[in-house]
Amino acid sequence: MTSWKLLATASACALSLGLASPSMADVSIEDVVNDAKSANDVLTSGLGGQGQRYSPLDAVNKDNVSGLAPAWAMSLGGEKMRGQQAQPLVKDGVMYITGSYSRAWAIDVKTGRELWQYDHRLPEGILPCCDVINRGGALIGDKFIFGTLDAKLVALSAKTGKVVWTKEIDDYKAGYSYTAAPLIVPTKAHGPLLVTGVSGGEFGVIGRVEARKVDNGELVWSRPTIEGHMGTLNGKESTMTGKKNETWPGDLWKTGGGATWLGGTYDDETKLVFFGAGNPAPWNSHMRPGDNKWSCSRIAIDPETGEIKWGFQTTPNDGWDFDGVNEVVSFDLDGTKAVATADRNGFFYVLNRENGKFIRGFPFVEKITWAKGLDENGKPIYVPENRPGNPAKSADGKKGENVFAVPSFLGGKNQQPMAYSPKTKLFYVPANEWGMDIHNEPVTYKQGAAYLGAGFTIKTIFDDHIGALKAVDPATGKIVFQVNNKAPLWGGVLTTGGGLVFYGTPEGELKAIDDTTGKELWSFNTGSGIVAPPVTWEQDGEQMISVLSGWGGAVPLWGGEVAKTVSNLNQGGMVWTFKLPKKVAGN
Repeated sequence: MTSWKLLATASACALSLGLASPSMADVSIEDVVNDAKSANDVLTSGLGGQGQRYSPLDAVNKDNVSGLAPAWAMSLGGEKMRGQQAQPLVKDGVMYITGSYSRAWAIDVKTGRELWQYDHRLPEGILPCCDVINRGGALIGDKFIFGTLDAKLVALSAKTGKVVWTKEIDDYKAGYSYTAAPLIVPTKAHGPLLVTGVSGGEFGVIGRVEARKVDNGELVWSRPTIEGHMGTLNGKESTMTGKKNETWPGDLWKTGGGATWLGGTYDDETKLVFFGAGNPAPWNSHMRPGDNKWSCSRIAIDPETGEIKWGFQTTPNDGWDFDGVNEVVSFDLDGTKAVATADRNGFFYVLNRENGKFIRGFPFVEKITWAKGLDENGKPIYVPENRPGNPAKSADGKKGENVFAVPSFLGGKNQQPMAYSPKTKLFYVPANEWGMDIHNEPVTYKQGAAYLGAGFTIKTIFDDHIGALKAVDPATGKIVFQVNNKAPLWGGVLTTGGGLVFYGTPEGELKAIDDTTGKELWSFNTGSGIVAPPVTWEQDGEQMISVLSGWGGAVPLWGGEVAKTVSNLNQGGMVWTFKLPKKVAGN
C-alpha cells in the first residue's frame, strides 16, 4: 500500500471513530532555529541546534514523576526489529520517527495511531558498519527528510509520506551509507540548507560535510574532512582541505577515512556548524605516520561557504579507532561561548566555540591506558608502549604486538548523545567503562571491503558494571555523581526543568533520576533494550515523554566478550509515550 493510501485509510478510520486528524502546518526556518525555546514541539535532533537536549518543561518533576504512566505505544512491526536509535520529532500533534532498515512513520500523538509509513527499498549488498539503524530525520517546510542505508537522502511530504525528491549521497557499493539525523541551518545566501555527513569510515571512504537546498536536494557545497581533498561551492571547486601530504604520507590521504557519520550541531550565535570527523583509515597507525588531519577532529564550518573556520584534533595518529565524531554541544561557561564534547578516547573537552581554542580537558572514564593525560594545548600525552605494535617489525610480518587498551574502540562514549542542563550547569554523559585487546595487521585498500588492519576483542574492566551515567562539571572536571549499569549504555539522555534526567538501558528500562544526586525516581521496562534518546514536549497542557525501544546497534555486533554478556537481551521495535494521569498532574 502506498504512503498516501495509508494516510487516506487512517484518516477515514479516524473520522468513523469521531477522531479529528491533526493539523500539519509547515515548519519555518525560524521554528527550527528557536526549537530550544519552544516547549510545544520537538523540531530538531538535540532539542535545539546547539544539541543540549534540555527542555524547560517542569510539569513532570521530582515530586510527581513516580506517577508517570504509558499513554500509548506503537509497534514498528514486521520482521525488521533491529536496533532503533532514532530521536522522535513532534509538530502540531504529529510525531515523526525513523526505524531500522530505512523506514519512516508519522504518528498521531494523541492516539498513537499511524498516519503514514514509508519503507525505503534497499538494494542487495549494502555495507552498514554497525547495524541497520537510523537516528532520525529533519523537518523543514512541508517535508520530512532522512537518509538511508544505501547512501541516499529522501524528502517525504510530511502530510502524506509521498516522496518529494531523492538524492544519492554516494555509491553504497564503495562502502558509503547514511544513518545520522540531517541538520537544518539558516543561511543568507542560500536560504535554509540541509547539512549532512557520510558513513563508511571502516571502508576507507573519505568523510565530508555537505549542504543541500531543502526544496530539491540540489548540492550547494561540500567539504571533505581529510587534507588534500578539494571542496566545492555552487558546482565548482572551492578550496582544498588543509595541505596535501602535510600530515599524511604518500597516497594514503586518498582513502583516509574521517567519516562524519553522527551528524552535526549548529550555533546561531556564532553562525557555525560543528561536525566530528571519525577514525583515519586504516586502523593500523604505523602505515600512516603523522597527525592524519582532520580525522578524529571537531571542525567548525561556515554554512554560507563550506569553509572550515577552525579544527581541533582529539587523537592525532589514532591507533585505537577512537574516532572524533561525538556531538559538539554549545553552552556558556562563565561568560565564554564554549562547546563541550565527550570523546571516544575517554577525555572530555571544553573548547571556545568562536575559535576552537582549548579551555580544559579531563578524563570522564577510569583506567585510561593509551595516554597519561592532556598537555596545555589539549594534545594527548601518549604512552608509547600502549600503541598496538607494528606488524612490519614482527618476526613474521603478519601480526604486531598485542596491547590491552582502555577505553575500547567503542569508546568512553559512542553515538549515544549526552545532555546539558543550564539549571545545574552539568553535562549528563552516558559513558562506558571497558577495554580491549588490540593488535595491528597488514592491510591493502580494496573498494567496498573493510579497511582495518587490526584485530580486537572488547573486555570488561569492572565486575559489576560497564555503563555509567555521569554528571560532569565542565568548569572543574569533577564527576559530581555516577549511576552504574551492568550492561553498556547505548541510548541518549534528556534533562528537564523539572530537575530530571531521563535515559534508557539495554535491559529495557527508561529511567528518571534526580539531576543533582542521581537518585532513581522512576523506571519503566519497555520490553526491549533502549538505544535511542528520549524527548519531551507539551501537548494540550500535558507534558509528554517519548522514546524508541529496540535492542541493537554496534554492541551485539562488535562487542566481543561484552556482547556475550548481553546476548540474552530481546530485540524489538516500539515507540512508547508517557504522561502523568490527570489525578497525579492535579496534585
